[in-house]
Amino acid sequence: MVKAIFFDVFGTVVDWRSGIANAFDRAFAKSGADIKPFDLADAWRAEIASHLIDAVADQNASMPYAGLDAIHCQTLAAVVEKAELTHRLGDKEKATLERSWEHLRPWPDSVPGLRSLRREYVIAPCTHASISMMTWLAKSAGLPWDLILGAEMAPGRLSAPGMYRRSAAAIGLDPGDVMLVSAHNRDLDAGRAAGLKTGFFSRPKEFGKGQTSDLAPVDAWDVIAFDLLDLARQMEASLI
Repeated sequence: MVKAIFFDVFGTVVDWRSGIANAFDRAFAKSGADIKPFDLADAWRAEIASHLIDAVADQNASMPYAGLDAIHCQTLAAVVEKAELTHRLGDKEKATLERSWEHLRPWPDSVPGLRSLRREYVIAPCTHASISMMTWLAKSAGLPWDLILGAEMAPGRLSAPGMYRRSAAAIGLDPGDVMLVSAHNRDLDAGRAAGLKTGFFSRPKEFGKGQTSDLAPVDAWDVIAFDLLDLARQMEASLI
């Protein structure tokens, strides 16, 4: 029986793309630079994803995984340099951009859906972001988590199944007592591999009008919903 629900956050609970595009707009507002903020947001996320993939492939190397906070800083510098905007970005604006992932807005259904689920289940973020980043994001976005879980649950490693199992153990639960909810099918593959139940709903606006991925479930996940509120309604009557 499910007693706790873990969540992917970026894209699933908060709208990272609009928030990061707005952060780029503000960062370059005084510079006079002609930028395309959504293109920069997409490029930054792509750099982060690429860096994470490389880190997973290189886990046995001598260099330990530095954490998503450090990856955000490294990849931002690469994105700004590729766009030939380094000389237009002041130190203060750069520091603000680096922390912009802590100040994103939730999707309209996220907070009411989480509040509904929290009446019956322990709810928590469980991602490769740090506990610090997730804490400040929760404060900014008003996310009503019961507790914050993050990369520190599996220090130095990027194995998602391992992180999920350690996170379940940290609150005294077996993996089968936990559900992972994500708008990304790949996350749910890892959750299922760890022994967790799985819940899916799509975020068709996450990547803008041209989105082609994660528009539908690609497997028979335990719960398939329309959005987070619908998932909460289904879980109220669930015997999972």
